[in-house]
Amino acid sequence: MSSLEEEYRLDYFAEEGFERKECSSCGAHFWTRDHSRELCGEPPCEDYSFIDNPGFDEEFTLTEMREKFLSYFEGHDHARIDPYPVAANRWRDDVLLTQASIYDFQPLVTSGQTPPPANPLTISQPCIRMQDIDNVGKTGRHTMAFEMMAHHAFNTREDANKEYAYEGEVYWKDETVEYCDGFFESLGANLDEIIYIEDPWVGGGNAGPAIEVIYKGAELATLVFMCMEKDPDGEYEMKDGNRYSFMDTYIVDTGYGLERWTWMSQGTPTVYEAVYPDTIAFLKEHAGIEHTDEQEALIHRAAKLAGRMDIDEAEDMESARSEIADRLDVPTEELETLMEPLEDIYAIADHCRTLAYMFGDGIVPSNVATGYLARMVLRRMKRLVDNVGVDAPLDELVDMQAERLGYENRDTIRDIVRTEERKYKKTLERGGRKVEQLADEYASSDEPIPISELIELYDSHGIQPDMVEEIATDRGAIVSIPDDFYSLVASRHDDVTNAGDTAEEDERLVDLPKTEKLYYDNQQRTEFEAIVLDVFERDEGYDVVLDQSMFYPEGGGQPADHGTLTTDDVTAEVLDVQIRDDVILHHTDRDPGKGEFVRGQIDIDRRRRLMRHHTATHIIGHATRQVLGDHIRQAGAQKGTASSRMDVRHYERITRQEVKQIEHIANQLVMENISVKQEWPHRNEAEKAHGFDLYQGGIPPGANIRLIHVGDDVQACGGTHVSRTGEIGTIKVLKTEPVQDGVERIVFAAGEAAIEATQRTEDALYDAADVLDVTPLDVPETAERFFTEWKERGKEIDRLTEELAEARAAAGADEISIDGVPVVIQRVDSDPGELRAMANAIVDDGTVAVLGSGAGGSAQFVVGAPADSGVNAGEVVGQLAGKVGGGGGGPADFAQGGGPDVDALDETLESAESVLKQLLNA
Repeated sequence: MSSLEEEYRLDYFAEEGFERKECSSCGAHFWTRDHSRELCGEPPCEDYSFIDNPGFDEEFTLTEMREKFLSYFEGHDHARIDPYPVAANRWRDDVLLTQASIYDFQPLVTSGQTPPPANPLTISQPCIRMQDIDNVGKTGRHTMAFEMMAHHAFNTREDANKEYAYEGEVYWKDETVEYCDGFFESLGANLDEIIYIEDPWVGGGNAGPAIEVIYKGAELATLVFMCMEKDPDGEYEMKDGNRYSFMDTYIVDTGYGLERWTWMSQGTPTVYEAVYPDTIAFLKEHAGIEHTDEQEALIHRAAKLAGRMDIDEAEDMESARSEIADRLDVPTEELETLMEPLEDIYAIADHCRTLAYMFGDGIVPSNVATGYLARMVLRRMKRLVDNVGVDAPLDELVDMQAERLGYENRDTIRDIVRTEERKYKKTLERGGRKVEQLADEYASSDEPIPISELIELYDSHGIQPDMVEEIATDRGAIVSIPDDFYSLVASRHDDVTNAGDTAEEDERLVDLPKTEKLYYDNQQRTEFEAIVLDVFERDEGYDVVLDQSMFYPEGGGQPADHGTLTTDDVTAEVLDVQIRDDVILHHTDRDPGKGEFVRGQIDIDRRRRLMRHHTATHIIGHATRQVLGDHIRQAGAQKGTASSRMDVRHYERITRQEVKQIEHIANQLVMENISVKQEWPHRNEAEKAHGFDLYQGGIPPGANIRLIHVGDDVQACGGTHVSRTGEIGTIKVLKTEPVQDGVERIVFAAGEAAIEATQRTEDALYDAADVLDVTPLDVPETAERFFTEWKERGKEIDRLTEELAEARAAAGADEISIDGVPVVIQRVDSDPGELRAMANAIVDDGTVAVLGSGAGGSAQFVVGAPADSGVNAGEVVGQLAGKVGGGGGGPADFAQGGGPDVDALDETLESAESVLKQLLNA
């Protein structure tokens, strides 16, 4: 008996006449009403039996099935909740993409820190699972983009050790399975065919019993009962090798795949025809794919066995395909030729929906995080489109799904796709040369190009593995592409790890009470009184803890306040302020004394400069969204006293015209002197009212969060701000620059700092005007004229240099013959430009040129050789440069090099004749 077996012995199973069985094929334990059943029902133990034979009384579209599910649970006292974005890092800092409906409520709700928006609740949550990317199109059932219909209940044990944001039990396992049966029954399913497979779940430090729900060969739902947490002394050892024990909270976490339920109702060959019928018809037409009746029949037969193509289950795709071909009694090559273009079409349709979700929710392609994952999907889709020959623009394909999903930013989505496609083309041009070099390196060995190299080529250059294979094969190298290649790539970017502070805390610090934060009560106040609770001596200075403080600790990109702490005997300079577990540490140069009464004084000029810059950051962000689009989201910010910066996610460079528009909108808000308001609403209320764009500057903890309102802009923020925008004075954008692909940096200054920055720019302009002896407004025109004249003079100098070199070559060159090849060997102490020009002039006459120079205190050589001379200039330079202690080289027709030993120049030139003879006779 497994350690969790008793957790599956439900009263509902007993009441309904279920029997626990063991699958005779895979050994899994399952519950069924059909006592004669021997198999668990899931591929590859059994095949799909609903294709061409739907499992429900009616056919449903995605929209109809979603409404059927949500209405069913609403009718059973569940509150309907609006879906969250697919970019989970909008409200979490531990994951990137939303992979399940429970992600919406982690970690704050599932840990019991905050209540859920409703309890119980039902939702249909768009999700993206990158780990399924290699299965998409092949198994007939996998989609990278999908909706997880779900119902959740959040429970707390009666004997819980502490208070939680919700209490008591709503419902648990028996009711959950009964709801599942009930929904099946509402659709007309045959309940005798429903199978509940035991499959304990583990993830993210939690675990619990779970049930896979199988009907007619398809897994339609998973019922997870999250009730355990990792515990070294726990009673239960789970499949990840760790031990677990029961926790105070226990949560019903279900997932019903909307696409599969829709597929079950229609009985189409694959889930893709049920989900993307119009897109697939469009793709087939534009790829010129047509099938005979006989081929259609074979496709339907193969579809029933497609579950065996699961990369996670099959030994390899080639063997899986051969096994299916044997069962269908057709040659493997014939089945492959028929199915591979279709599988590409299915994957393209799914990738289009994935990208529509990503770009519709404001993800911008880049080299990191969600931006990288979006880029990976788009590049793979581009390759698939080219492979199958779809003659339609990528942006049009993605837009078809964006329109179906109801996104309003479709123009931006299309623009992102077009821009990214252009970037990809340039990347491929650069990367192709790298592949050739790598292929040549491995061509001489029996070793295949390592998978790590394939992943790096894709990561750094966007080169798809099949492209590497084509190039490598032509150059005699071996490439072996793993079936799960794209899952391996995604896994490098699909994790978010937060390295916490591992420093051991002072025991005294742990026992101290939270510091009362006075800076939120009145941000204009700069003086206060407090009691010193403790003083920690550090390597440099002291950390002082007060019972209350006006000093703002560093956080949210805002530097700490500076100032003084004064007693009757000591004035300590506050040089830094940090916060640790709600205890504020004031780093000082002197010890004010534990238990002393102190007067705190904030450096008012520094505080006001930081307040202006912090409020200006909100205004610049708002103005940037107004100018560039709603996809703009903050990727980082740092406030300062002289200037600040904000990084935003954007797919193009910000133009000068756009900067001027941003400045104009920002300063309009300043001049309107709008009130800057703060409030502390409940997190659920704030998210419902304002969405997840609240968290531009990070995700704050706690049930109640601080919101800052600046006109229409609302953000969760812990920083200090001015009370009205007019106090900022003015905002000046100093520059914009790319931080990385997909992230643009805006550097700006506010208030006095903006005036100081403008004055510095004007000073530079006036200095330039003095040098040019013109007025400041005439500097651009004058500089352009001078630059044009400078370029023309440079061209004239080059022309005269060439003429001089030709004249010297004609006048002073002593030509010799080496094995019938005319050669000039000469020392010409000139600059490199004239040396090259002279060599070219000699070569133009059909003569090999070997020229040396001692100008500049070092030995330099230039060698030029006509194409039919038989002389390799690179080899000649290499040998000559070696004799003067240096090196050099180049192609066969022209090369240069040199070394530091100028004294050996003449002797080396004398040896040039023998070097040439040796190379010509080699």
